[in-house]
Amino acid sequence: MENQGLSLFDLIIKGGIIMVPIAVLSILSIYFIIERAVYIAKAFQLENNFMNNIKDHLGKGDIKAAQAYCQRINSPISRVIEKGISRIGKPIKDIESAMESVASLELDKVEKNLSFLGLTAGVAPMLGFIGTISGIIKIFYDIAQSNNISIDVIAGGLYVKMITSGAGLIVGVLAYTGYHILNSRIDRFNHKMQATAVDFIDILES
Repeated sequence: MENQGLSLFDLIIKGGIIMVPIAVLSILSIYFIIERAVYIAKAFQLENNFMNNIKDHLGKGDIKAAQAYCQRINSPISRVIEKGISRIGKPIKDIESAMESVASLELDKVEKNLSFLGLTAGVAPMLGFIGTISGIIKIFYDIAQSNNISIDVIAGGLYVKMITSGAGLIVGVLAYTGYHILNSRIDRFNHKMQATAVDFIDILES
């Protein structure tokens, strides 16, 4: 008799109903990883001479031109600087406080949906283990019903056990990796945003 290999689709089907939430988590994880990566990349975009242009406008005393320039750039960092410009004339501490508030809001936007990836990193393997347990239960149930300890009886349950555990771990690793890579990018973005804010305060104090 010719041996026939199992396709990926066949393996997924044999994994049982627990594969449905694991598949949903995998699709959502991939979507959020790509969506956040694109968003963070756009957040990083800033003209190389951005602060020089701000300095030139403020040096001329043209606050409105500096604000208009920030609005045209329309990035998280430019919005932080725009808030600082709008507070010019007030004490430096007030300006810093206003900029920190906007920076916090912008950081929250950048971190949106990251918590889902962190949750998936823990939940997906657990769902896989549930499939493992259900597979073991099926094995013992079939043995009890047939009173026959054979490889044929055991194999069906082992399919569920191995497939769901493997799938859950793969999705968990994917979400975990994406979560930490994106967090690393966000840390770099936050550092850049803080450094730009410090440069702006230096301009005001010079």
